[in-house]
Amino acid sequence: VENDLYIENFFATYGDQLTRRHAAGLTALNTLADNDLMDLFLRRKEPEGVLNTPEVREVLEMVRKPI
Repeated sequence: VENDLYIENFFATYGDQLTRRHAAGLTALNTLADNDLMDLFLRRKEPEGVLNTPEVREVLEMVRKPI
């Protein structure tokens, strides 16, 4: 549920600016379990392995920005 708030805010803030690059990052993040995604949003973890891409990191920085 908390993840939904982060995603909702992300789209409210950046929805009209999103690119295919952002879509690729979001798609990759969407494969994660809720707890893993929350860990990334809250900076408890950083992306690793196949998730450690410029697209994923860019989306995470956008999501993590204070409101």
